Amino acid sequence: MELQDVLQSRRSIRKYTQEAVSKEEIDILMHAAMSGPSACNKMPWEFYVIRNQEVLEKLRNATRYSNIDAPLAIVVCGNLSKALPLQLAPFWIQDCSAATENILLAATDLGLGSVWCGIHPQKRAEKKVSEALGLTEKQIPLNIIYIGHPDQVQAPRDQYKESCIHYI
Repeated sequence: MELQDVLQSRRSIRKYTQEAVSKEEIDILMHAAMSGPSACNKMPWEFYVIRNQEVLEKLRNATRYSNIDAPLAIVVCGNLSKALPLQLAPFWIQDCSAATENILLAATDLGLGSVWCGIHPQKRAEKKVSEALGLTEKQIPLNIIYIGHPDQVQAPRDQYKESCIHYI
């Protein structure tokens, strides 16, 4: 697929078949994630790839919007021990968001569906995800990305709005 097609075809998919996502596909997704930009190249990200049904069920209960029945979830976390120091530490959010978008676009390019379910800064959801994955206090879950073979069709769309652009 051409890049413009991938960008416009990427849609949030919330219904999946139970067909597994292959190890090869997961490797492509992880390579895409870590190809993202990172402030000062700190790469403060960690990725939890979950197929285990018991853990997936715990993640589904983290927020009212994360109840997605997909065969795979990737939890993108920021690791504060790898982040920039002091007041620059919150750049981990941008770094992990760039990695997340790369995962979403790579999934679309592979013909997979995906949806980004935000966790941070919801403290209750952060706690639930952290407990489900055994995270340390230095690891902050930014989101859960559910991925699988789509069981619904979402038409590509162009969300361009010239009114959002300001030329100076």
